[in-house]
Formats: sequence, C-alpha cells, structure tokens
Amino acid sequence: MKKYEEYRDSGVEWIGEIPEHWEYRKMKFLFIDISQKNKPNEVLLSVTQNQGVVPRNWVENRMVMPSGNLESFKYIKKGDFCISLRSFEGGLEYCHHDGIVSPAYTVLKGVFTHFPLFYKYLFKSQIFIDEMQLSIVGIREGKNISYELLKYSHIPIPPLQEQKAIADFLDDKCAKVDALVSVKEQQIALLKERRQAVIHQAVTKGLDSNVERKDSGIDWIGDIPKHWITLKVKYNFILSGGGTPSKENNSYWNGNIPWVSPKDMKSLYINRTEDLITEDAIKNSSVKLISKGSLLMVVRSGILQRTIPVCFANIPLTINQDIKAITANGAIGITFFYYFIKGTESFLLKDWVKDGATVESIEIPYFLNYYVPIPPIAEQEDIVSYLEAQTSKIDQAIVQKQEQILKLKEYKQSLINEVVTGKLKVS
Repeated sequence: MKKYEEYRDSGVEWIGEIPEHWEYRKMKFLFIDISQKNKPNEVLLSVTQNQGVVPRNWVENRMVMPSGNLESFKYIKKGDFCISLRSFEGGLEYCHHDGIVSPAYTVLKGVFTHFPLFYKYLFKSQIFIDEMQLSIVGIREGKNISYELLKYSHIPIPPLQEQKAIADFLDDKCAKVDALVSVKEQQIALLKERRQAVIHQAVTKGLDSNVERKDSGIDWIGDIPKHWITLKVKYNFILSGGGTPSKENNSYWNGNIPWVSPKDMKSLYINRTEDLITEDAIKNSSVKLISKGSLLMVVRSGILQRTIPVCFANIPLTINQDIKAITANGAIGITFFYYFIKGTESFLLKDWVKDGATVESIEIPYFLNYYVPIPPIAEQEDIVSYLEAQTSKIDQAIVQKQEQILKLKEYKQSLINEVVTGKLKVS
C-alpha cells in the first residue's frame, strides 16, 4: 500500500498528519445526540461490542428482556451510532437495523453527507477509542462516555467517494483476517479435544491396549485393565474447606498470606493471588492454612456448567468456601487424580453436580462416594509422565495458534488505524 502524495498537519494529536485534501472537524458539527421516543412497537435492539446494534434475536447470549414501559426507549435507525455503557472499552457501535434501545444509551445521527460504514471503522479503531478516554465520566464500574465532552473531539473527513472506498477495502481485508482467525480458533478447539481424548484414554484404559480387561462397574468408563482396582474417593483423599474472613475486620486483610477464590483458579499452579490475608485471620476466622502441593478444586461456581477448575497450590495458602483442598491419603497419587478429573470432567459434572440446583455446585457426598479406577502406583507414575509429555506438546501448539491469532488481530487493528486516518492510501 502507498501513501498519499501530500500531507498537512491536522493540529490534532490523535489524528496527526492527514492527506492534503482531507478535512477534519469537531464531532458536534457532524453528529447530533437525538432522543426520539414513543415507538414501543419497533424492534427491540441490543447494543453489543462485537456485533454493533442488532435485533435481540441476533445475539447468541440473550439479554434479560426489559420490563415496563417501552415508550421511554430511544428510536435508532440503521446507519446511526450508539454510545454504549462500555464504549470506553470498545468504541461507538454502528446500528444495523431500525428499532429501539434502552434510554440509558446515547444515539448519534449524522447531520452531513457521509458514508456511515467509514465511520463504523473509525469509531471502532483503537486510536479513536484511546481518544475517547478523555471523555469518560464516573469511576470504576460507573464509567461512561459523555457526548457533551466527546463532541469536542476532532475527526477526519475524507471526500465521500474515498470514505466509501476505504469502507469497501476494510470490509474485504477484515473479512479475510476474521476468516483466518476463525480457522485458528477451530484448530485450537480441535487441539483441546485431542488433549482431552489423550488424557481420557490414559486414565481410564491405561497405556497398554493389549492387557486383559474387566468391567469397571462405571457405565461411561466401561472396561479397564484387569489388574486395576476401583475405590471410593473418600478412602484415598483428605478434604479441607475454607472460608472468608470478615471484610469488616481490618486486621484480617492486606497481609502476606495468599487467599484463593475461584477467580484465581486460571492456571495449573497457583503462586500468587489477588487477595492476601493475615496471620490474625488464620487464628481467629474459619480459614486454615493449606499445604503446598495440595490439589484445589472449585466446588461452587457458575463455571461448573462447563468445566471443573482444578490446580495445584505451589505455595502454602488459604482458600474460600467455594473451593476444597485435596491431599492424597491412599492408593491414588494426587497428580494422577488431577488428570483423571481433567480427562473425564464432562462425565464427572453430570455425576457430581446435583440436578436442578439453583447454583452449580459439586455435591460433596457424591464426590466422596465416587468410584475411581486405580492403576498400581508405578503405573500411575508412568501414565503421569506420558501425559505430561503429550499435553505439553499439545499446549505448545495451542499457544502457537493463540499467538498467531493475536498477531492477526493486531494487524487488523493497525490496518484500520492507518487507513481511516489517511496514513495509507486505498487504491
């Protein structure tokens, strides 16, 4: 791609130099805040960061339907823009369909001859999103973009035909990048399925396919090697619980002892946590110190709809009431048990989580009385060594795909930034 022949300084820091024949103006001269209401029969729309403003039935994760008077909802037309409650994170949203949105949103309508799809890209570009940070009102969860402030920001105005050419170019290039990203994501999904299958096979069938077998007594496992045994969890492990020290007691918090909650359970080993408690909390509250090497398992969380988070304590730490600490006390090695959970969690979720529970939770009696197929200790060690080697290869492949996706997304965003501000010319 080439640059334009002549540039001039826009005098606007975030825009920089623009092509000589481009203009730039404050947003207030290009877009106005409108609030047209009393259209309750129009299509109800959702404002999303990844799809823009679309009918609610286009959105996979359906939002809660509003109750009450729809007369107060704002009317928005295709080609208008919306300032969402999270615009400071993802820019302004382009409207793909006429309808109504919550009165909490700001609706912007163009008041000059423009090509909306060009501004769709401009308003989602990272450099514009960075510029929007100057227009934030509120703090923390209450952050929002104020159009009363944003309307004084300058934006570039290419000639109308160039606006259309830029939008067409970005439609094509972004679609190709998105297609490549989709392929990589599918490859990652297949690698994760492969990882799951490798673990499942090893922990339920062993590494030797030629050994004599017997019925395990567990329907979904079927046959296991004849020399394996099955025992209940409670005969092989000690379970420890946790708790939450009183938030009102300042002497319990901001110490140097890690306190684990489900949000910390994102990696194989826990070395640090967001929250820290004190020795006083251990002495005078329900939390107890968990020894290094213990297996931690989330037993109460919405994430149990999909997976069972388990990881190892790589340091002495404490846990909250939604987690259990597991230490070996029998014929099953703790690392083998970790792989058993990760390789068979789709089945375990059905067997350990109570039907009809309002909050997803592992029923401890179900867990403790569950039968696990157990190889001899030496064979467990062989299986663990095999799985560490195999899963490491798969994990490396997954990381490589994730890095490729990141680079593709960075390229896409860089291309948008450069084209919508005229740093590169669309031919």
